[in-house]
Amino acid sequence: MPKTATTLGVKLGANHPTTIDTFQAAEPPLLPADVETSALSLLLKEYFNQADIEQVWAAYRYAAFAHQGQTRKTGEPYITHPVAVACILAKLHLDLPTLLAALLHDVVEDTGVPIAEISNQFGKQVADLVEGLTKLDKIEFQSAAAAQAENFRKMLLAMSQDVRVILVKLADRLHNMQTLEAMKSDKQKRIAQETLEIYAPIANRLGLNLIYQELEDLSFKYLHPMRHRVIAKAIKVARGNRKEVISKILESIQKALATAHIDADVKGREKHLYSVYRKMANKATALEQIHDIYGFRILVKDTPTCYLTLGTLHALYKPIPGKFKDYIAIPKANGYQSLHTTLFGPFGTPIEVQMRSEDMHKVANAGVAAHWMYKTTDANLTTLQQQTHQWLQRLLEIQTESDDSYEFLENFKVDLFPDEVYVFTPKGNILALPKGSTAVDFAYAVHTDVGNSCVAVKINNELAPLRSEMHNGDNVEIITAPLAKPNPAWLNYVVTGKARSHIRHYLKTLQATESAHLGERMLNLALRALHVEPSVVTDKQWQKVIRDYGAKEKAEILTEIGLGKRVSLMVAHQLTAGQPDLHGVEKPKNSKVLDSITISGSEGMAVQFAQCCRPIPGDPILGFINKEKGLIIHTHDCPTTRKFKLDPDKWLDVAWDSDDKKLFKVNVRVVVVNERGMLAKLASGISDVGSNIDNVTIEEPDGSQYANVNFTVQVRNRVHLADLMRNLRKIPDVVRINRVKGVHNEEKIQ
Repeated sequence: MPKTATTLGVKLGANHPTTIDTFQAAEPPLLPADVETSALSLLLKEYFNQADIEQVWAAYRYAAFAHQGQTRKTGEPYITHPVAVACILAKLHLDLPTLLAALLHDVVEDTGVPIAEISNQFGKQVADLVEGLTKLDKIEFQSAAAAQAENFRKMLLAMSQDVRVILVKLADRLHNMQTLEAMKSDKQKRIAQETLEIYAPIANRLGLNLIYQELEDLSFKYLHPMRHRVIAKAIKVARGNRKEVISKILESIQKALATAHIDADVKGREKHLYSVYRKMANKATALEQIHDIYGFRILVKDTPTCYLTLGTLHALYKPIPGKFKDYIAIPKANGYQSLHTTLFGPFGTPIEVQMRSEDMHKVANAGVAAHWMYKTTDANLTTLQQQTHQWLQRLLEIQTESDDSYEFLENFKVDLFPDEVYVFTPKGNILALPKGSTAVDFAYAVHTDVGNSCVAVKINNELAPLRSEMHNGDNVEIITAPLAKPNPAWLNYVVTGKARSHIRHYLKTLQATESAHLGERMLNLALRALHVEPSVVTDKQWQKVIRDYGAKEKAEILTEIGLGKRVSLMVAHQLTAGQPDLHGVEKPKNSKVLDSITISGSEGMAVQFAQCCRPIPGDPILGFINKEKGLIIHTHDCPTTRKFKLDPDKWLDVAWDSDDKKLFKVNVRVVVVNERGMLAKLASGISDVGSNIDNVTIEEPDGSQYANVNFTVQVRNRVHLADLMRNLRKIPDVVRINRVKGVHNEEKIQ
C-alpha cells in the first residue's frame, strides 16, 4: 500500500529544493484560476473513503511541488493537467493506484524525480504504472518517427501487463486534445493525426465509447477545421428543422412501449461529427442525404425485455430489411452489446434505434473501465475482461515476432480495425476478426501452430482457398499438415497483425539460416581464390574479424555475405591478413579469379530465380547479389541485366548442379488458330511430357483468327523444355511457339 508519510524526500531538478516540506492541510489550497481540484474533490467523495482521499491529496501535493514553476502552453500552472487527467479517470470510478499514477504521470519525465522515489512514497504498483507511462530517455534515434515508434512500443507493452496504463494514457491524450488550441498549427495536425490513427481506435477497442467519440471529434476539428465547422453548423440547423418530427416519433415510441407494459427510458441521440463526416466520405453523399444523424436509444431492465421492445417497435414501424444487428447474442470484441434496427418512420424518415439493458449501457460507455466503475459479477463483463486480456497477450506475441519498432507499430495499427466479422470454429466458438480477414488470419487467431501448418480450409463444409475472405456467420475449419510451413505469398493477403508478424518472423529466420549456408559457400570460394583452405582459418582469426565488424557471432557475418550485405572477398582478405597459406608461404599479390558457385535450385530463400528471364538448368547463368533478397539468378542474355552497369562486387559466376531434379518455372508463348478445344489440346500436350502448368493467360486480338496463349510451365531443364515445345508443335493449328524472356514481371535487380 502507498505510504502516508508527511515528509517526502525527493531528488528534484536544479530548480527545486531537495526536500518537500511537511504538509498540514487535509486538502490543498486551490491554485490560481484553478477549479479542477474542486471538481476532483467532488468526484472522489462519490466512491472513495476518507483514507483513500487523503492519499490522493498527498500525491497531488507531491506533484504540485515537483511541477512548481512549470506552465503549460495555455499559460496555466502545469499541475492543472495531471489534475484534469485524474478527473477524467475519477468519472470512470477507477481505483486508487490509477488516480495516484494520473497525478504523478509526468513527474519522473519532467522534474527529475527518480522512479524509485515514487515507489518508496506511493508503492510499487503506482511506480510501475508511472514507469509504463513515462516516455523513453533521450536516446539518439535516427528520426523523430523512430523515437515515436519505439515510444508506442514501450507504452503498448506496458499496457499488455496492466491495462490501467493505457486508461491513464487515453485520459492524458484526451485532455491534451481538449487544450490543443495553444499549439502551433503543424503540431496540432501531427498530434490530431496520431490521435485518430492510434489513440481513438485503442479507446474503441477497449470499449471506452465516450472517450473514443470525443477523441475522434477533436482530431477531426484540427485536421479539417473548415469541414468540421460546416458539418457542425448544418447539424445544428437540421436539429431545429426536424425537432417536431423527432418529438412525434419519441412520443409514439413511448406510447407503444407503455401499451406493451414495457418499462423503458427512451432518449434521442445524435451521431458525433466525425461519424457523420466518415459516412459522407465513404458513401460520397451530401449531408442532406444522411437521414440517421438522429436516432433513439431505449434502456430497459434486462435482456429478454430488449427483444420484447424490438418486437413492439417492428409492430409500430416497418423494419428496413438487412438493417437489423443482434450484438447481444454476438457481442462486439470490445464487449459492446445492443440490438440495432432501422425502421421506416413517418414521412418515410429512416429511424435508427438501439435497445440495451442498463448494464449493457454501462459497459458500452465505460468498456473495460466498467470493471472498476461497477463491481459486478456480470458474466458479460467477465467475458469482456477475458477478451481484452487475450488481445493484450496478442500484443506481446506481435512484439516478440517483430524485430523493430516500425514493424511492431505497423502490425499494431492493422490490429485496430474498428469493423469486425464474427466467424465460428467447428466447436461453435465465436472468433472476432478484422473486416477483410482471410482463412490464414483465422488459422493464426486459433493458434500460432495452426497458422504455421495450415494447408487448406473448409468454409461452411466446403473446401475453399486459403485466401478466401471471412464473412459474418461463416463456419470455418482449418486443415493442417505436420510438415507444412508458412508461405511467403500469404503476406499479400493476410490482414491481422498476429498473422503478419508470425509469417514475417518465420521467413526472416528461414532466410537467415539459408543465407548463412550460402554465405559460407561464397566465403570458401573467396578463400580458395586467395590460396587459403577454409579449414586452416583459426578461431582466433575469426574472433578478430567478428570484433572488427561489431558482430555477435560468425553466423551473423556469413548471413550478411549470403544476403549481399558484405563482400565475400573483403571478408576473406581480413580473415587471412598477414597469415601464411597452406604451404607456409605468404599469399601472392595476384590472386586467381573465384571459381563458380554451383546452384541446385533447392537453396530456398537464399537463392531466387529472376522472374524476368526464369533461368532453367542448361541456361548460361550469372548471379546478382541483392542487399534485400540475397542471390538472384539471371540468364546471361537477360534483357534486364543490360540496364545495369556490372559491378564486380555484386556479380558472381554461377553454374548448375548437374544432379538436380527440381522443377523450374519458364514462360512459353504459343500462337494458335483460335478454335474451340484448343486450350485442352495444349494442356494435354504439356502433360504428356511430364510437365505441370503453373499459370495460363489468353490474348485474343480483335478481329484476328489467331490467339496468343501464354503458359508458365514447370520443367527440369532445357532438354525437358525442348521436348515440351517439340510435342506442342505436333498439334495441328499451332502456328508458332517460343520461350519468353524479359517481357513479363520484369524485376528490379538493385
